[in-house]
Amino acid sequence: MTGEFPQRTAFPGAPRPAEDRRHMIRRRSLTLLIIVLLIGIPAGYLVISANQSRASGKDKEARYSATGLTEGWPSKVQRRIYQVPVPNPAWWVAHYETNNWKTSRLYVEFETTDAGLSAFLTSLGVQAGDLERGRITIGARDRHVTGWTLDGPGTWSGLVHEQKRPAPTHDVVVNHDKPGYPRVYVVSRTVP
Repeated sequence: MTGEFPQRTAFPGAPRPAEDRRHMIRRRSLTLLIIVLLIGIPAGYLVISANQSRASGKDKEARYSATGLTEGWPSKVQRRIYQVPVPNPAWWVAHYETNNWKTSRLYVEFETTDAGLSAFLTSLGVQAGDLERGRITIGARDRHVTGWTLDGPGTWSGLVHEQKRPAPTHDVVVNHDKPGYPRVYVVSRTVP
């Protein structure tokens, strides 16, 4: 089977015939589409990425510039590192974390039920009977950082749960002012 190739009628270097209008519009449209695809899409992606990055930076700035208790649960990572198992149910939960080259601290406060307090203490490795009536175990420095005033009315009890390094030490104070709904204050401190 021998194929015949069409013969060129024009000589090499000879002028081309003029381009018709429809072909010219199609060629320009294709050129415009290629320009949009090669330049417009990456530029749009960069703008969107920059806005997301800026928003993320503002969120982090707000979180790390906090100078006191922040409403809400500590992250799962914080709860795991500082070994503060906030019980469920718990409400009025607030936390604050400080870090320096010597000691890192997580301050947590929450209100729970008697069963929640018992579950929390058991998770720490202590019992409700270990709480000493009238003992405030959170020091003045930590109270100043959080703004806690732990000398008001109510029945107070506390304990210090020390563990071998690198496990954190827990200072726990409980206000039993509302029967059945204790308010718990915890300072978990770890030394790297």
